[in-house]
Amino acid sequence: MRQIKAWIKDERVRAWTEILLGCVIAAAAYPLFLTENNIAPGGLTGVAIILNYLTGSPVGITSLALAIPLFLVGWRQIGMRFVLRSVVATGLFSVLIDLLPFPCLTDDILLATLFGAVLLGIGLALILRGGATTGGTDMLAEMLHRRFPSIKVGAFLMLCYGCVVLAAWFTVSSRAALYALINIFICARVIDIVLAGWGNAKACFIISDHADRITKRIMDELERGVTLLESMGAYSGTRRQMILCVCGNREIVKEKQILREEDLRAFLFITDTHETLGEGFQALEGEQ
Repeated sequence: MRQIKAWIKDERVRAWTEILLGCVIAAAAYPLFLTENNIAPGGLTGVAIILNYLTGSPVGITSLALAIPLFLVGWRQIGMRFVLRSVVATGLFSVLIDLLPFPCLTDDILLATLFGAVLLGIGLALILRGGATTGGTDMLAEMLHRRFPSIKVGAFLMLCYGCVVLAAWFTVSSRAALYALINIFICARVIDIVLAGWGNAKACFIISDHADRITKRIMDELERGVTLLESMGAYSGTRRQMILCVCGNREIVKEKQILREEDLRAFLFITDTHETLGEGFQALEGEQ
């Protein structure tokens, strides 16, 4: 029994379980809702759906073929562990899109847009929580950001998604392109909710006896600023440093992992921020 509990708690088992489950859920969104209704939800799978509409090529295999060159370039810049997980996730996700024997549930394009976005968002969020990606534009954005820090990941992704939607406008129909925009927006919101809950950003307060190591890893790995606050336990009278760090939604998972690795006795509480302005978030320019 102890061995089973240890196996369940193992980080690698948890990560691969989330990746595999996420691949199945995300892939199911395509035959159930997206492919038959020609909804191109951005990224390389969006390009594959456009090509499917024009040539009848299978969506999954086409998106995998488009992603392979990015992996060949990306493993040197991003790291072998991340790329290995992403290769498995991308391959499984792409194959399942074509192999899952699900019929399309509706020809109502609005229903397909909404439910497809929710299903896809849940699946992609689980893949991200497992420390992987389905390749495509998010990996390209990360590589460009590392090489050219002035290029923001979010801005580049929006540019890529915009190009896919524009292509869908001219090749499929303006109606399909507009629904694709709705799909992209809802999918992104679902991903954020699954990863870290509601809110645009999170304020994380951490109390630990190893504040120095945790602070260094947050600044190095998340590239976020950290503020140290002096605190004292009312009961024990012990003085410790409290770490305050404001993170984007998708960085919360990594921050929790840092705490698990550095100090299992750490105390953490996370709260939503109503509005976050300044470096790394929305600029202060124009604020009154």
